[in-house]
Amino acid sequence: MQLSNQAIGAIMMALQESLMHQLDIVPILKGWEIEQTPAGLVVKNPPTVRMTTQNNDSNLEDPDPPDSEFPCPGYGPEDSLK
Repeated sequence: MQLSNQAIGAIMMALQESLMHQLDIVPILKGWEIEQTPAGLVVKNPPTVRMTTQNNDSNLEDPDPPDSEFPCPGYGPEDSLK
């Protein structure tokens, strides 16, 4: 049994979220639903990383509100089967 590329990406995203927001990574990992596929283990509900923007120029519009969630493209369950 081995980790798929998607699962490795999910671990990296969880670590990034944990470090950026000073969160405990354990609850993130415990909440995962994991499935065995021919490509290896896949996380069915991978994490997203919340991004915050700091913009001091009020004339510029911020297209993404603070604390937006951005999914990790290329690391969804459907991508691991390619």
